[in-house]
This record gives sequence, structure tokens and C-alpha cells, in this order.
Amino acid sequence: MKTLHKAAISAVAAGLLSGLAYTPAFAADEPEASPITANVTVVNDYRYRGLTQSNFKPAIQGGFDYAHESGFYIGNWNSSISWISDGYSPAAAGRQATVSAPIEMDFYAGFKKELIAEGFATDVGVLQYLYPTQGMPGMTVSASKSAATAAFSAAATRQSVGVSPNTTEVYAAQNFTFGSATGFVKVSYAVTPLFGLYNSTGSFYPDLTVNYDTGIAGITLNAHAGYQYVANNAPGYNFSYSDWKLGLTKDFGGGLSGAVAYVATNAKTYAGTPVYATPQNANAGKAGGLISLTKTF
Repeated sequence: MKTLHKAAISAVAAGLLSGLAYTPAFAADEPEASPITANVTVVNDYRYRGLTQSNFKPAIQGGFDYAHESGFYIGNWNSSISWISDGYSPAAAGRQATVSAPIEMDFYAGFKKELIAEGFATDVGVLQYLYPTQGMPGMTVSASKSAATAAFSAAATRQSVGVSPNTTEVYAAQNFTFGSATGFVKVSYAVTPLFGLYNSTGSFYPDLTVNYDTGIAGITLNAHAGYQYVANNAPGYNFSYSDWKLGLTKDFGGGLSGAVAYVATNAKTYAGTPVYATPQNANAGKAGGLISLTKTF
């Protein structure tokens, strides 16, 4: 994670559209007057690691960051979501329970410093995803239910076995700069079950993002690829998948930027049902286009 720098808004918007939750370590290290920055984004579909979190509908997002000159930073980022509520909708396995979880709240802290060379910032930290819920039935995994069935149920309805969606990850990232190209390689490791998936502690996500400043009209080209490994997959229930993204961002100046992107995954299906399914039984990781507008302060 990293501090959100106003001068690097194009890179930040690229991160938002790459299917990732906001991670401040992505922007280039540049000096700025204030150690506190804020950001607001509207996007036509909130994708996280390639999977829709808003049922292919628009989302509003925003957060703030504090960065100390020592390299320590702390921040919060939030987004409207629907995937938890969708998992308990009547369309999902005939459920009648009403669960409300309209927001994702991310809290993070870490240390980022150019330890190798200028333009090569090393970043380590911890990220806590919180999903405040109301009306959760408090379901648990039945002793008679196999681990495989429980795992698949958790994915197919996103919360059917009552595993908390709250997730803690630790991460390490290495930023790099080569002329007009910037980016980072990063590994995130789940020290709790991953987003409500049964028995998934130890899952990890390595990813690579590269941004290329064209030098033309404030346009930056963006590319991203990642692999979500889900631990303890049962035979026939593979929740691991790859995701990728191609796009561009446009810096309009004054802290305003826009971005467009194409995002896709190879998320699996089981017996005709997507492993990551929406209430309409669509694949939450199906390919799609994204467009967003971001303002930083």
C-alpha cells in the first residue's frame, strides 16, 4: 500500500480499475505539501481481483491516507457493494433471510521506503477488510456436510455457511521505475479465511501492474495480471483463478482523472454453476468493460 499522491492520480485510477481494492502502495513516491490526501471515485462496476462486488452495477468509493516522512502510512478506503446481500437474496438458493451489507471498509497501515534506489520503493503492511452486516442468520457448517460441499456453498452463495467475510491480509510490494514505465510486484497473504470462503486461511494473491506514461495528453497505458490462489480446495471445487486487465487513464489536471479498462478472469464453473456466482447465476468474473472518474484532494 502507499500514499495517494496527487501527481500520480493516473496510476491510482489504474489500480482501482484493475480489479483491486484501493492499495496506496501503487503510486510513485513523490513529495507533496500535505501528508494527508483524500480520494473519491465513481465507477460503473466495482471489480476486485476481477470479480464484481456490485453485481455489475455502479459503485461509489473513497478514502484518505496519512503518510509520515519516515515511510509509515495509515489509511482507510471504502466502497459500496452488494455481493454479501446478493448471497442471501431470495434468488440465491431460495433464501428468505434479509442480510444487509452495503459497504466494504478497508483499513491499512504499513511502511514504504526507497531502500534499493530512487524509484524503487519497498512496501510492507497489513490490510483489514471489514463488511458491517445486519441480519446475518448465524449459520454454521453442518457436521454432516463435507468440506467440499461447504466450500462450494460458500462460494456459490458467497456466505451460505456463515463464515465471516471479514478478512485480514499482510502484503509485501516492490515498486519500480524504468523511464516512462512504472509499476509494482506484490504478494498478499490471508491470515484469516478469505472473504467468507470456508477453510481458506493461507490463500495468497501475487500480482503485477505496469503503467506506461505515453507523454501524450496526459494518457497512461495500464496492464495488470494476478492469480488468486485459494487454500484447501477440495477435489472438484477449484476456487483459484487468474485475472487480468488492460486499460488507460487520462489525467485532466487539478486532481481529476478518468479511466477505462477491460477486465477478465478464468474463474471456474461446477456442474453448470459459476464458482463465483451472482444471484442471476452469472459468472462474477466474466469479462467486462470499466469506466471511472476519480478526484483527489
